[in-house]
Amino acid sequence: MLPTKILYHGYPDPLPAQIDLRAGPLRLVFENGDLRAVRLGEVEILRRVYVAIRDRNWGTVAPVFSNLHIDARPDSFEISFDVDNRQGEIDFAWRARFSGDSAGRLSLSMDGAARSTFQRNRIGFCVLLPAACAGQPCQVEHLDGSLEAGYLPGEIDASQPVLPFTAMRRLVYGRQANNRAVGPGLQAEIVFGGEAFEMEDQRNWTDASFKIYSTPLALPFPVEVQAGTRISQTLTLALRLPPAVQSAAGARPSTAQPEQVVTIALDDDALPASRLPQIGLGMASHGAPLSAVEIERLTALRLHHLRADLLLSDPAYPLHLQRAAQEAATLGVGLELAVFVSEDMENELAALHARLEAARPPLVSLLVYPRHERYQGGSVTAAVVRAARAHLAVSVPLGAGTNSDFIFLKRTPPPVDRIDFLTVALNPQVHAFDNTSLIETLEAQPVSIASARRLAQGKPVYASPITLKPRFNPYATGAGPLLPPGALPTQVDPRQMSLFAAGWTLGSLRAMLLGGAASVTYYETTGWRGVMETEAGSPLPAFPSLPGMVFPLYHVLAALADFAPAAGLSAGAQPASGQPLLSSQPMLASAILLRAGARARLLLASHSQHAQQICLTGLPGAAHLRLLDETSAVAALHTPQVFWAQPAAQLASRDGQLCLTLLPYAFASLDL
Repeated sequence: MLPTKILYHGYPDPLPAQIDLRAGPLRLVFENGDLRAVRLGEVEILRRVYVAIRDRNWGTVAPVFSNLHIDARPDSFEISFDVDNRQGEIDFAWRARFSGDSAGRLSLSMDGAARSTFQRNRIGFCVLLPAACAGQPCQVEHLDGSLEAGYLPGEIDASQPVLPFTAMRRLVYGRQANNRAVGPGLQAEIVFGGEAFEMEDQRNWTDASFKIYSTPLALPFPVEVQAGTRISQTLTLALRLPPAVQSAAGARPSTAQPEQVVTIALDDDALPASRLPQIGLGMASHGAPLSAVEIERLTALRLHHLRADLLLSDPAYPLHLQRAAQEAATLGVGLELAVFVSEDMENELAALHARLEAARPPLVSLLVYPRHERYQGGSVTAAVVRAARAHLAVSVPLGAGTNSDFIFLKRTPPPVDRIDFLTVALNPQVHAFDNTSLIETLEAQPVSIASARRLAQGKPVYASPITLKPRFNPYATGAGPLLPPGALPTQVDPRQMSLFAAGWTLGSLRAMLLGGAASVTYYETTGWRGVMETEAGSPLPAFPSLPGMVFPLYHVLAALADFAPAAGLSAGAQPASGQPLLSSQPMLASAILLRAGARARLLLASHSQHAQQICLTGLPGAAHLRLLDETSAVAALHTPQVFWAQPAAQLASRDGQLCLTLLPYAFASLDL
């Protein structure tokens, strides 16, 4: 049996403590050196403030904290702590002082020094504005004192920085009195010191935020920092409430703490149902063949396709193609081929065509990409599509887009008139890696898919693949640091095996429905990037799975199996639909309602590290509950077929309402 904390979130250690603070009317949280969720009542003003140390490849150098002192008073606070950032050549130390006063003013400073000479891309404060600020009016004061008015982008903006948000000294943002985003008549003012700051739209990487950071990207990077160099920065946040609004009765927004009970209405049709996307998995990157037990368990998921990546400049790719065709045929699914070409694309694609003609694999789609994506690579992508059309005379749909982050698609879209579908890849850990930040990305995923659909001009959008960590670093300017012995590869996250990842996967499926994705490829089949562990078990203790276990996220896909669209529908068959449901607290729970004819199933996941009460309304009658949590994990993870075959617990609703208390990160399937 897995230890409880590993089952929760993949790590044996407890999560960082979250300390609630007050600064006058503001509520906020201090967690692991960051200020988070700065709110005025239910209105989020800042999502997060933190200090980042980025190496020459944009890798984050982990902090080590010491000498933490917190003085938390009823309406103010003072915090100080020391931080060491050491990794490879980088050795940087700094001291933080954060305070909040009774007027709602936050004052933050960091003061540090380099203890070695190293290359860096960024050192300093990062401030995240919530994605809900999209479209808000704002005013920027630049370093030269000039003022510029504008709006935070509504549509995802791939400009970097988002003009005019460069060389900022001060930012004021908010909405008019008849709008709720920052608050009725309320504005927030942020003043920066010690560096030039600018802003980018982090929705390009599915972070649900606009990030303000130091050192404009127009300046050269990486930069050498000499030993002994001092770096100091400050920032302040203050609220602005116009006198007319302030004096109006009831105009000041409520400062009451938001209700923590989650409510989900099944009869709320604010978000319409749509056909379920085709669901597939990627081939296992470890290269080992599937065992009989793994084949049985994967077949039970009733997948639509298996994705295989072919690097056509690799002489070994024909063997990989052969293995992919065999695995897809064994699982009874279609084969989604992602093909990567070099400058010799004409010859590579002609040779691939000959092999496909000879092997006749069960193809259902072809994705074509240049081997290396670049921001200015639109003409290269167009050339790849032209060559694929010329040499791959296949009857299956052909798609192109990005195999990396959405920003590549936004900046260099493929020729839509020459493809059958548009592709985009997603992962939640380009910039931040904690549980809260990962759940926040679920807000931005549907925005990315919807934006891709607009670029596709009516053609389908395939999300392929969606992974928990980046598969590679497309922004690297040099070799990354060597991993210490026993450390996991950068593509591997221990949370893959956890209940947390199951809830994130359900939230991502909800986002795909909301955005309108036609096809989705998740993770891999087996191994530490898959939906189950291999029978041989984990190669390293840092990924503490048990041999042969299925991961909790396997059960999210298993719950879809009765509803997932097969490769074809029989005459008269009714396609299954999925409805993304509204949660009163999206950071605490996600839900989807599945329907196929008279059958209905509610999928529900808690994102909380604590026991969470969730009240469902609009139930048509009794519900039959299967619950995956710490009490049922032994059976569910080792004998998944038994977990789904055993009778479900019958629960009676009262006047269409049913309240459940879910244990941390629990996943529930309710047949209605």
